[in-house]
Amino acid sequence: MEWLNLQDSVNVLSLIGACIIILVTVFVVGRMFAQMKEKKGAVELDAHSFDGIGELKSPVPFGWKLVYLLAIIWMIWYFLWGYPLNSYSQIGEYNKEVQLHNAKFEEKFKNLSQDEKIAMGTNLFLVQCSACHGITGDGINGKAQNLNIWGSEAAIAETIEKGSKGMDYIMPEMLGAEDLGIAKEDIPAIAAYVAKEISAIKKTQNEHLVERGRELFANCTSCHGEDGTGVIEGDVMAPNLTIYGSAAFAVDVLNRGKNGFIGSMPKFDSSILNDIQKQAVGEYIISLSRGQ
Repeated sequence: MEWLNLQDSVNVLSLIGACIIILVTVFVVGRMFAQMKEKKGAVELDAHSFDGIGELKSPVPFGWKLVYLLAIIWMIWYFLWGYPLNSYSQIGEYNKEVQLHNAKFEEKFKNLSQDEKIAMGTNLFLVQCSACHGITGDGINGKAQNLNIWGSEAAIAETIEKGSKGMDYIMPEMLGAEDLGIAKEDIPAIAAYVAKEISAIKKTQNEHLVERGRELFANCTSCHGEDGTGVIEGDVMAPNLTIYGSAAFAVDVLNRGKNGFIGSMPKFDSSILNDIQKQAVGEYIISLSRGQ
């Protein structure tokens, strides 16, 4: 930023206005000190007094009224036509610096390998996520989601059984199996079908249950749709299960935030994590559950 930029008309007007206010203030204060030296004759006092000290019953000095009026005019001009709405602001400068930093960051790290993304995600996870999920991602005995199984078939089964408080979707909460009328013994079949046929996992430990799960998935289509995308008649009703088990799903959670049974995870917007950092965190989280 260039200080005292006199080529900027707003800067010039601001300096002129400030000088006028200073000069008027000096003039008024000088008049007040001069009047204090003048001996007063009989004066009229206000009815109010404190410990025998009376208050002069006199109008507000003209200079005070003038300064007060000029201050109001200055405030209205400054807010509507001057700063910050029409030109420079500290917030605008900060946002511009953040944008420039993010652009440099993205250019520098745009071609990260898978291992490099996981390494970056590990560090970001320890700073941003470990307070709730634990440094190993185990959820700290139920304080938060156990990320060691998140994105796996086991996690799908757990979600079907217990339900989910959900994210920022039209259908924000998923009920548990009991409330949905799903028998406990049918949960593995639905999990196997979703893991193998819909999700990004593309495998299951219960191949023999996939066809049974295909039939039972009818219990889920009212929110997730028959294809599992969560889009029904153009409306995004629920999470997209076709990307579950990939970093993309983790990024979606970071973007939308997540309600839990003991609290809520905030949205990680661009002021906290940029797109590359979110992708890195997603890759690290998925790496925790690989092999489940």
